Amino acid sequence: MDLQVAARILQDTATGRHHSSHGLSGARRLRDAIVLGYQLQRITGKDIAIPEWYSLAQNELSSRTQLANKEVLDIGSLTRQSDYFTILHGDHQGLPDTIGFLKSLAEMESSGRPQNNNKLQTRDYLAASAMFNWEEEIFVSRAPGRLDVMGGIADYSGSLVLQMPTRESCHVAIQRNHPSKHKLWKHAQARQPKEGPTAVLQIVSLGSELGNRGPTFDMDLSDFVEDGRPITYEKAYNYFARDPAQKWAAYVAGTILVLMTELGIRFEDSISILVSSGVPEGKGVSSSAAIEVASMTAVAAAHGLNIDPRHLALLCQKVENHIVGAPCGVMDQMASACGEANKLLAMVCQPAEVLGLVDIPPTIRFWGIDSGIRHSVGGSDYKSVRVGAFMGKKIIKSSASVELCSSLSNISTQQINKSNPDDADEDGKDLLETEASLDYLCNLSAHRYEASYATRLPESLSGQEFVEKYLDHDDSVTTIDKERNYAVRAPTRHPIYENFRVKAFKALLSATPSNYQLSALGELMYQCHFSYSACGLASNGTDRLVNLVQEMQHSKSSESEGGTLFGAKITGGGSGGTVCVIGRNCLRSNQQLVEIQQRYKTATGFSPYVFEGSSPGAAKFGHLQIRLRKSRQT
Repeated sequence: MDLQVAARILQDTATGRHHSSHGLSGARRLRDAIVLGYQLQRITGKDIAIPEWYSLAQNELSSRTQLANKEVLDIGSLTRQSDYFTILHGDHQGLPDTIGFLKSLAEMESSGRPQNNNKLQTRDYLAASAMFNWEEEIFVSRAPGRLDVMGGIADYSGSLVLQMPTRESCHVAIQRNHPSKHKLWKHAQARQPKEGPTAVLQIVSLGSELGNRGPTFDMDLSDFVEDGRPITYEKAYNYFARDPAQKWAAYVAGTILVLMTELGIRFEDSISILVSSGVPEGKGVSSSAAIEVASMTAVAAAHGLNIDPRHLALLCQKVENHIVGAPCGVMDQMASACGEANKLLAMVCQPAEVLGLVDIPPTIRFWGIDSGIRHSVGGSDYKSVRVGAFMGKKIIKSSASVELCSSLSNISTQQINKSNPDDADEDGKDLLETEASLDYLCNLSAHRYEASYATRLPESLSGQEFVEKYLDHDDSVTTIDKERNYAVRAPTRHPIYENFRVKAFKALLSATPSNYQLSALGELMYQCHFSYSACGLASNGTDRLVNLVQEMQHSKSSESEGGTLFGAKITGGGSGGTVCVIGRNCLRSNQQLVEIQQRYKTATGFSPYVFEGSSPGAAKFGHLQIRLRKSRQT
């Protein structure tokens, strides 16, 4: 390209004349110009990686997503606000959302003063302002959501999974005080016994007015104790299920009961917790895991507990499985706790063996696009698919046991007849022994499934028939409804093949960058998506988004340019939520995503939020220990 032409394009972009920079700030126009410079130096046949700081949600897509009307963060201003606190431990790492959260805390402290009380403030904000002793130490934790790149619902069957932490995260601020010094809300004060103060847990959920939940929750910590021991998880589940508007508190308060039950921790001080989550709910990006991990990390920090990140994730899974009542696998909590920015966490879910972090090649980028259809792992579809997979595993084990008995009988007959069994017979016996004691469905290879078991599995089976023949499906977090009919073959087949697809995907990420690499990765994602559909976990919205990516990929303009988007799949528990997209890391991919947004909005009336970028997991972030500066206390 002629240098004068290139210079003019860069100048127009920086000054706001370029179409993609219309209405953007000078700083962002300058960033656009720099990125465009990267693209202009692109050599035919070679990709130039865009710098990580180039944020899609802060550029073209920002004006077209749900964050369109939000004020752009002024990092310098936020940093000055965070100076209201002395950071005694940890580092905010320059993360804008963490600095913004510290700013919110500073504003709450200020608004809590009588002369600054504003009656127009929301109930959650006012409750948080009055909850903390601002002169005392506060602990702050941060945990991101996760984008399910590959693995999804195969986690509970022991699959390899690949998960990326999102840029969006949940922050939790916690303070512990002796019951005599705890600032209680009036109704909590009225509940205190005459003989002396007892420990109380108070929780505020910021942004509660945007969801179907109450802004505050409080309880006496003694409610978690019965006859000197922690109450059962079943009793805790019923405790939080009494009021639908306050069931959300189970994700936070449940971490305390799990620590009491599993680690024998005693909580004698009162506890105040503020939860502020930027991970959108019901989008299939594990907003619940982010809350659980951030809450338990904060509780552990405030009480001097040193919990290994992997162990913490497993404890958080108990919160979701047993106290919330959602039968999820562990990959969500593991990604939120152990993940790192711009890397994929590779984990074998048996139950949670972290293989390491996988670098995302600079030529490849992942996005998430929200379908607008609310997703929940507590939904009946997810549960029934999980039940079907465990039914299938039980049938396979039973079938292998029957065949093994027959094989052993044949070998005994040969020995009686004084003929030596073939080595093949011995090998077959060993294989059947392994399959008869199958612990995780994903430990069965795809070829063995097809050769020996695919035709033996029914398409579906009633709960009554299954229980009569096999007694139980051996899953501790779901129960079989005898009156219900369950799909069996598709839910069993999915994790077996998904495990193979994820292994292939991981290997391909280290291949030489090329269109062939991207095409193969995209094909594996498409296969995963349609396997979800076969299980009954599809939705009109996610199917539409995947079809839009396919249309974009195979359009004449994309093919002539070597393609930019290469694949897409539904994520997490399915039945709505977010679609993960893989593409080339270039500006043209961003433009195509904008076009997909526009087409989706035209067809559905909903403008989808785009998840782009990444951030550190809870363990990598650690925690902050902060105290209000003395100049603010006077």
